[in-house]
Amino acid sequence: MADSATHHLSASHDNDLSASAIPLGDAGEEGVLSTGDDTAPQADEPPGEMIEPGRALAIADFSPPSTSAGERLIRLAYRMGVPASVLTSPMGKKTKPRLLATVLNPLPGNRVAGTALRAGHFLVHGAKTPISQVDFGGAARLTPPLERTVHSFSWLADLEASTTREQAAPVAERILAAWLQANPRPPSRPGKGPAWTVSNAGCRILNWLVHAPLILSGIDRGLRSRTLRSMGESARWLDRHVHGGEDKLAEVAGWCGIVAAGLLLPDGRPRRLFGEAGLVRALGDLVGDDGGVLSRSPLGQIEAIALLVKLSACYRATRRDPPQAIETMLALLVPPLLALTHGDGSLGSWQGSWAIDGDEIASLVEASGVRTRPLRDVRQWGYQRIVAQKSVLQFDAAPPPMPRHARYGCASTLAFELSHAGQRLIVNCGGAASAGGLVPVRLDQGLRATAAHSTLVLDDANSTAILINGGIGSGVSEVDVDRRTLEGDRNGGATRLEASHNGYAARYGLNHRRILILRDDGTELRGEDLLVPTGRKGKRGKVAFAIRFHLGAGIELGLSEDRQGVGLALPDGSYWQFRAGAGEVSVEDSIWVDGQGRPVPIQQLVLQGLVSRGGGNFAWLLKKMG
Repeated sequence: MADSATHHLSASHDNDLSASAIPLGDAGEEGVLSTGDDTAPQADEPPGEMIEPGRALAIADFSPPSTSAGERLIRLAYRMGVPASVLTSPMGKKTKPRLLATVLNPLPGNRVAGTALRAGHFLVHGAKTPISQVDFGGAARLTPPLERTVHSFSWLADLEASTTREQAAPVAERILAAWLQANPRPPSRPGKGPAWTVSNAGCRILNWLVHAPLILSGIDRGLRSRTLRSMGESARWLDRHVHGGEDKLAEVAGWCGIVAAGLLLPDGRPRRLFGEAGLVRALGDLVGDDGGVLSRSPLGQIEAIALLVKLSACYRATRRDPPQAIETMLALLVPPLLALTHGDGSLGSWQGSWAIDGDEIASLVEASGVRTRPLRDVRQWGYQRIVAQKSVLQFDAAPPPMPRHARYGCASTLAFELSHAGQRLIVNCGGAASAGGLVPVRLDQGLRATAAHSTLVLDDANSTAILINGGIGSGVSEVDVDRRTLEGDRNGGATRLEASHNGYAARYGLNHRRILILRDDGTELRGEDLLVPTGRKGKRGKVAFAIRFHLGAGIELGLSEDRQGVGLALPDGSYWQFRAGAGEVSVEDSIWVDGQGRPVPIQQLVLQGLVSRGGGNFAWLLKKMG
């Protein structure tokens, strides 16, 4: 086990772009990371803040809502299977299925996707699928994004955003009728068909209730009756099977559906009490103590916030206050999400997510009611953020998620993204979760690979194993982080990040250590990647390495004559220069997944060659000119 490195570097801001002008740290004595309790700054080192190693994600502690003795008894009886009608009606008489209130939708959908629905197509991440060709029963499998859209009924928000209720309702009813015909009854257990995962079922009930005016206001009384009956049956199915969710986020979705049904359907008090207790427990298992979901995915963070925002709207519709734990959880969830936004408000590309547009993020945060700033360093979630004037640096300084939490687990440890004035300079490819739209499904695993991120790769191997179906295997298990502020000189101060991981230790006997120094004016990023032997005596032989820098869309390149430098002309007219301390830089093609989940061709800079198994270091510089 390696503790955080103690070779701390001074900030040098010379204008010279040669390799000698990049005096970044060495590999340490005998090329070994120092160990022991020597991580405090020495007398000649700049003061700074030490960060605890991000080796595990601590789980937040949430207790069930406080209730009276009578309510606890009702909750217990309902959990044991006593029908709600028995607990709410003196004679146990069942009430007629109906909706108790109308919910005001808090989250607007995508108008373009809604317009496509009115034209007869599902539009998901740029890919059109005729509604008439969709098998709502699930015998013919759909691509994962389309499957989620169809069976969660998230498309109702898009349809609502595209036109008036009078025009949207007939479209919604036609699709709903086809779905109900293909899914007349819930199955005996979760997973028997894509419609009946806990996640899709929970989201579906929630969306049905939030968008009830679109599906319950038509003239077809038979459809209205079937829909209300399906709501009740689906809620009872979730009562029994919510613990069989695919993961903790799916379980949270299931509990949200249960609570929403308890609020808005008759005889709902026992179900609501039962659901609130389960939801609060599930939220405690989903989220770390700094508010980041354990999947480490911004998409998971967004989904958790959206679920609670919709559920809160259901409480408002019934003039009830949600449990304090739900409001507390929303306040915890928003700051980590904002930590992964760039200057234009759009999202960084991490753990399967794509560069979701800033307007979408802003709408979600506004609907949450949380007013806060981004966290600078989300210690347990594992992302570091530096804001320097107009520049934003995001850095993955933690292991990938645990396999049981990963949905689209990526081997992205020690990758970074950099933007300036809202223009992305360095990106990750992103978008694995959108594969199945215009991004082909076959690219899923490639987009999750280490090489799809802006970091170092050894021998074309992933730092953590990438498995099928979003799974993740062994690899990085330890990451040590040191963050500190460097005192300024005549050129200003800087923030220094240093982190190392052990993902290549077992195979190659080398740890990857990365140092990043961003000037306070945001115009210069100095970096060094070091390969440090895990033992005192390095192994013999050499291994191939590649340090990849995926570039933002629309950047034009010009290689220098010595092939150690590259000029970067950005779409906003600014000019940057990349310089390698040694070795030649090549330019290769790459892709980046944009804010709508669509692939965009980009280029990448690659510094590659062979390195001794005894270790090595590679310095580089990215600087704004003029």
